[in-house]
This record gives sequence, structure tokens and C-alpha cells, in this order.
Amino acid sequence: EEQDRLLRHQPDQPQNPKVLRIAIIGAPNAGKSTLSNQLLGRKVFPVSQKVHTTRCKARGVVTYEDTQLIILDTPGLTSPFKAKRHKLDEAMLTDPWDSVKHADLVLVLVDVSDHWTRNCLSKEVLKCLSRFPQIPSVLVLNKVDLLKKKFILLELITELTEGIVNGKKLEVRSAFKHNSSSSAKSPLQITQAFPPENSAHEPRCLQETGQAQEGSSLDSNGDMRASESSLVTEEAQGPKRCGPRDLKNMKGWPCFQEIFMLAALRGEEVDTLKRYLLMQAKPGPWEFHSGVLTSQSPQEICDNIIREKILEYLPLEVPYGVIQVTEMWEEGPSGELLIMQNLVVPRKSHMMMLIGKGGKVISRIAQEAGQDLMNVFLCDVHLKLKVEVKS
Repeated sequence: EEQDRLLRHQPDQPQNPKVLRIAIIGAPNAGKSTLSNQLLGRKVFPVSQKVHTTRCKARGVVTYEDTQLIILDTPGLTSPFKAKRHKLDEAMLTDPWDSVKHADLVLVLVDVSDHWTRNCLSKEVLKCLSRFPQIPSVLVLNKVDLLKKKFILLELITELTEGIVNGKKLEVRSAFKHNSSSSAKSPLQITQAFPPENSAHEPRCLQETGQAQEGSSLDSNGDMRASESSLVTEEAQGPKRCGPRDLKNMKGWPCFQEIFMLAALRGEEVDTLKRYLLMQAKPGPWEFHSGVLTSQSPQEICDNIIREKILEYLPLEVPYGVIQVTEMWEEGPSGELLIMQNLVVPRKSHMMMLIGKGGKVISRIAQEAGQDLMNVFLCDVHLKLKVEVKS
């Protein structure tokens, strides 16, 4: 009732409100929901190792002083063929595009730990960026903590940006060939995060502010060696503004304004990105009350968290066929939340897998989902799950 009231009523407004709508797009399982949860400071979006955990667009709300960030967590951009294979709703194809259309800024997330996909942006992502070239975009390299050889990041940046960032040509040079007279008229920031074993090296920003400076870089062993190579910028050839392009031979997008490197799961460098987003907000009225964390209803959050656990514990395509039906949602005598949900599966074999030997799988799902719901709702939650075969 409280959530419904906050969503229905006019939002409170500070004296000089600012707002920024952010669409997070990328390939399935790049870490979009994990990043969204870290920005929000609480887990409200489902996360699992399987693709297509997020099934529809959902909004998260970060309110800080006079600024409101509206985070549009979207399904992974996918092709019609893959959508059919995973029995996905049409919304899975249209929602990411709809989110970008209404965004003030686009974050393109790339999983750098996936060596099969990290060297180029997917065709779906490139299509989306090309369709809305007027909307500023930022490249976010995620899961950098899983990379043993950090020099790979320099190669990825060059490929994913086509060597151009914020209208400036980006180059990786040997320090011995460094040309200190090279100039760049606007700053290029690259935020770098490293795993704990390199924690002695503080994450740095590389900035070009009028004269090319020698920046931090990485050698083949993963250590930073400022003396060996550096990233510098030069004036890019051709127009700065990007328009629709021929995507056939494109691997990257030459119109990113900034590049960030982080590890969303560990929360490394997420605050740096958050500060940047707050600085990008423009004057405008808040869309949500300052007490709102997400546009989802409590029931939707509950469904998503339970489905996350089902995806985690069932093999292959099995979890995508589970239908969730909430049969009870009540407040108990001591203020606890009583939830009973029926999980309907298409085959008896799926039911046996979901229940598990001695009921171990379904018990584990209920226990872990119940704990997550307690963390979200900040109250005791008693969750019961039943399984039945679709009649």
C-alpha cells in the first residue's frame, strides 16, 4: 500500500530539481542488473548466471540531494531467433529500444571476461546506438577483475571505440615515442579498476586537458607501468556527430563520450560511475517521490527474485517454462509477510527436478529467495513454494 501510494501521488520536489534518465543496454548476461543494483544500493533486480534473467524493463530510482537518477534496467538486446528459442515475450525485443528512446544517457555494458564476445559490440547494440545517435553514450567495461592480463583492456578500448572517444582519436603508444605536443581540447576520462592483488595501485583517471600527458597503463603481467605505454588522444578525422552508419563491417562505436572500467559484482569503481552520472543530470522535475527505490510493485520484485533462484538451480532451458502464480500475500500478526506461490511446470520430469531429491532443491530456492526478500522489504518473510504440473 505504501509503495502504491508513493507511485500514485505527485513526487516531492526540491528547490532546483535535476534529473537524468539512464538506459543500460548490452548483450544478455553482461551484468546490467548487477550494476543497477549496485547503483541503487539494494538488490531489487534479479541476477543469475543464465541469460535473459531480466524479462521486461524496470526502473530503479536513485535520489541524492537535489538530483534523481532514473535507471532503466532492460532485457539483454537479443535477436528474434534467440527470443524464439528461449520462448521470450515480444517485450524482450522491444523494451530495450523503448528504454533508449526515452533516455538522456545510454550506458553500453560489455563483459570483458567473455573472450568470445568482448572484442566487438553485438549487432543489436550497434543497431540501437545507430538508431538514436543523438543520445549521448558511455562505454562501461565490466568484470575487469576477472582479467589476468590487463593489457587486453587497451586493445578492447581501441576496438570497441574504433579508436575514437569524445570526438578525439585514441592511441596506445610507447612512452619512448610519446609526443608531448599532441593536444586535446576536451577531457577524456578512463576509470580503471583492478583486483585486490593490485590494490597498491590506486585506480586512476587518464585526462587530456590541453596537453597530452603520460597516463597509467598495463603491462602483459597485469601490473601498471606508466613508463611503458600510454593512452593519448588526437583530433579525430571527420565529423564528431555520429549519424546512422553502415553496420555490416562495424565492430565498435566511435561516438562514446567516456569510458569506465569496473567490477559491478564487487562494487569496484561503481561510485566513480555514480558520481559521473549525478554530474550529467539536467534541470527538470523529479518523476518519482524521494522514497521510491523502484517502479516495480512488491509482488513483481517477489516474482523476479524467486525466478532468479529457479534459473540458478534448474538446468538448461527448463526454468524458462515455469509459470509463477501467487496464491497468498498477507501480513502476519507480528508484521511479517506471508507469501505462498505455486510454480507450474509443463512436464512431470521438470517437477521432479524442481523439487529435487528429498525436496532439497525447492527448499533451497525458498530459503534463499526468502532471505533476499527480507533484505529488500526490511521485514520478516515466510515464503512457501508449491510445485505442480500444468493440467
